[in-house]
Amino acid sequence: MTISKRTLGGRTVNPVGLGCMNICWAYGPPVEDAYAEKLLHRALDLGYDHLDTARIYGDGKSEALIGRALKGRRNEFYLASKTGIFVDGSSRTIDCRPEKMRGALETSLKLLQTDHIDLYYMHRRDFNTPIEESVAAMAEWVKAGLIGGIGLSEMSAETLRKAHAVHPITAVQNEYSLMTRQSEIAVLEACKELDVTFVAFSPVGRGYLSNTFHAAPNWQAGDLRPSWPRFQEPHYSENMSLMAAFNAIAADEGVTPAQLSLGWVHAQGDHIVSIPGTQKIEHLEENIARWDYEPSAEICTKLNALVNMTTVSGPRYPAGMQAMIDTEEFAE
Repeated sequence: MTISKRTLGGRTVNPVGLGCMNICWAYGPPVEDAYAEKLLHRALDLGYDHLDTARIYGDGKSEALIGRALKGRRNEFYLASKTGIFVDGSSRTIDCRPEKMRGALETSLKLLQTDHIDLYYMHRRDFNTPIEESVAAMAEWVKAGLIGGIGLSEMSAETLRKAHAVHPITAVQNEYSLMTRQSEIAVLEACKELDVTFVAFSPVGRGYLSNTFHAAPNWQAGDLRPSWPRFQEPHYSENMSLMAAFNAIAADEGVTPAQLSLGWVHAQGDHIVSIPGTQKIEHLEENIARWDYEPSAEICTKLNALVNMTTVSGPRYPAGMQAMIDTEEFAE
């Protein structure tokens, strides 16, 4: 069985896109600029045609890297970025007031060295600003040609419906993998109903499902994962205990664990695309090599029984971070 290409913002794209967060931020030290530029060019050469970034990624470093490296190849990929999270020293705020987002958009356009961002997301829900007000402002930017479509990230089905009533939403980007299934409560179905593309970030479980973790991980400076419950003991060991069986299923299928994880995500609906990220060209090549692979219904049933919200140990975020997110959650 094979997966077909998908539609995003009216454009046909490979179901495997590239998340550009951890090139510059969050999963350890940023890679050297020369290597990062080589990785981005290799991505386009391999067939990646959907690149996803955000202002917060390295405080603009990810956007600047894409702008600098790929200015001459801008017409080869669908470009997504995000706004709404602002960092000042150790303080992080969510602000989706139209005037705040407009200033951020202007900065992003300069960093990306472009006059048009294909898809522009609100990175998180601002509970102090009505979603309708934020979307109405972004709709004006669509009319002006500054952005091609409006996206929502880490938001609920209810918020999607409110936003979509003001202006058609192009995409919802939430975390989704075998290990993180909250979107199955309502958002996936709402996206399908409203003809909105669902963009799955962290589709390989932030590394768990890629066969790159070990019994005693050696976290690098700048890696945020050790501060999240799911990567702390006893949760880490309990989650790792699932991986041998998962890796064995991948071997039986003739794919790598990462490819199996991506195939499962894409098999959950033809309105779903994924954006795995990486700092290594070999993983970049691995992720897209079997982009059309679709596990059978029998294999999906095995995977669902093995890795699910009952068998996975630990919440994905600390309580403080989770309180800032507008998504449906499973009862504890």
